[in-house]
Amino acid sequence: MNPALPHDTEHIIRTTDLEKTYYLGKMGIPVLKKINITIDKGEFVAVMGPSGSGKSTLMNLIGCLDRPTSGHIFIDEWDPSTLSDEQLAKMRGQKIGFVFQTFNLIGRLSALKNVELPMTYQDTPRALRKNRATELLGRTGLSDRIHHKPNELSGGQRQRVAIARALVNDPSIILADEPTGNLDTKTGEEIMQLFKELNNEGKTIIMVTHEPDVARYCSRVINLKDGIIDGGNSQ
Repeated sequence: MNPALPHDTEHIIRTTDLEKTYYLGKMGIPVLKKINITIDKGEFVAVMGPSGSGKSTLMNLIGCLDRPTSGHIFIDEWDPSTLSDEQLAKMRGQKIGFVFQTFNLIGRLSALKNVELPMTYQDTPRALRKNRATELLGRTGLSDRIHHKPNELSGGQRQRVAIARALVNDPSIILADEPTGNLDTKTGEEIMQLFKELNNEGKTIIMVTHEPDVARYCSRVINLKDGIIDGGNSQ
């Protein structure tokens, strides 16, 4: 891996003139335009905006699930554009944990095996995988559900499995895309309290949401509208 240009080490994420355009044939559809943001280590940031504003696209770029059309994104000291696909996958697995609205659990696997899965891509020994996954399922309140499959769990329990999975490689950044969108109010509040605890322990959390009640848990809000930051750049 090649380090990016030196920058303030307090910034765990920084973007410079970040743009993303999708193409239908020869017709370009700009989704993000000149996005300049910085996110410090330990921040809890909400990304808000109407449908189609570019929230999920920005999250995918920050999570290195997609590459920008132009501009740069820096994750800690690394510039993902300098990495091969293999290096990028390795960095993503080590530095970033993902939590999705639809949980994205594998139905044929138990909660324990779902949580273990990211560690297999990091060549973690089997015994350590099991111990770490068991520990995190206990942390998220699922000690008595580790052998249950997703269809045997409630929505809130499935999201807790997803959070345990996101934490299993001890990433410094957690990206959550509408993590309470499929949950009832009470369960959503419980999940947000868990995110708040993780943030208090030093995790940097970036959360896409359209719910003001969810955003109030965050220390800062980045508002997107029509692919740009509403109100100017967010530094």
